[in-house]
Formats: sequence, C-alpha cells, structure tokens
Amino acid sequence: MTKAKNTKKFALVKRQLSAKDPRIKSNAKKEEEKRKDQKKREVKHVETANAALYFRYNTQLGPPYHILLDTNFINFAIQNKLEIVKAAMDCLYARCTPYITDCVMAELEKLGRKYRVALRIAKDPRIKRLTCDHKGTYADDCLVERVSVHKCYIVATCDKDLRRRIRKIPGVPIMYITQRQFSVERMPEAYGAPRTG
Repeated sequence: MTKAKNTKKFALVKRQLSAKDPRIKSNAKKEEEKRKDQKKREVKHVETANAALYFRYNTQLGPPYHILLDTNFINFAIQNKLEIVKAAMDCLYARCTPYITDCVMAELEKLGRKYRVALRIAKDPRIKRLTCDHKGTYADDCLVERVSVHKCYIVATCDKDLRRRIRKIPGVPIMYITQRQFSVERMPEAYGAPRTG
C-alpha cells in the first residue's frame, strides 16, 4: 500500500477584510465624500447670453422672416397639400424667405425616388440654398448648430426630437404643421400660433 500525500489545504484559513475594502461602512462614506468634493471642484461652463435676446424676446426676428426647412417638414407639407411659401405667409402675415441647407438636400437625395416631389419642391428658386462647411450630412445637427450661432431663423420641422432640441435654445421659434396649416410656437407676435390657456 502506498502512503497518501499530505497536501496543504488553502481554504481553511479565515480571510480578513483589508482596511480599504469598500464593504466597510467608514470606507464607503469616505468614498462618497471624495465624489462630492470632486463634483464641487468641477468647473461648470455657462454660456453667455446672446445679444439678440431681450429677456426671452428675440430682437433679430422680424419681417421678412427667415425660415429654415427640415426634410420632414417638406414631406408633411406635400401630404397636407400646402404650398410652403404661401402657407408660411398666411401663418405669419408677413413676407417669408425659406432656406434649405446642403445637409437637408443631401438627406432628400438619399431618400430616393419616393421623395422626388419633395426634392423638386426643395429645388424651387424661391427657396434659398445655404452651404454647410462642417463634416457629415446629419441634418438635425446642422440645423441646431446653425440656429444656435445665428438666432435670426425660424426652424420649420415636424420632428419631435429636433423640436425638443431646439426648445433648449432660447429665442428660436419653431414652425410646424397642425390641422392642415402652419403654426408657430415661442414667437410673441405669431398670429397663426395655437391659443394656449
């Protein structure tokens, strides 16, 4: 008979928690205090108020109005059988100049044959073309960037996400389609705006 080997058993020793273990309450409190101190030390970037705004009223807006068109706004205008320039004038009771960026044109061209009517309307000579000097062709980012720099535009869109993003920028009105007509929100003298309250 062979003799059995005595092997050392490792798990028999009781393990002790180290002093830096996060399960110890005093260490957890110290970590929490460190996080709070770091948050207090962080420098917060506060954007300077735009010179065009008088409180919340945008002084750069005025007739003739400059309207930035989005892709889906053109599509919804076609679905509701609305002529963009005429319906915008009916909404604002003033002369309007619609603008379309290169990114929106690229987006319309990418959509293909189904949206060829929208592309033909976008190429109308009454709609002015704005060139983009940034990389990429994402229209929403392009419109938000342009509007945050120049506060002289009304953004025409039916896209809920884009409207939510533009609402965060002070002094920029939003035009959208409701009940087969154009409507404007966040504009003091907007006659076509829906009544609230």
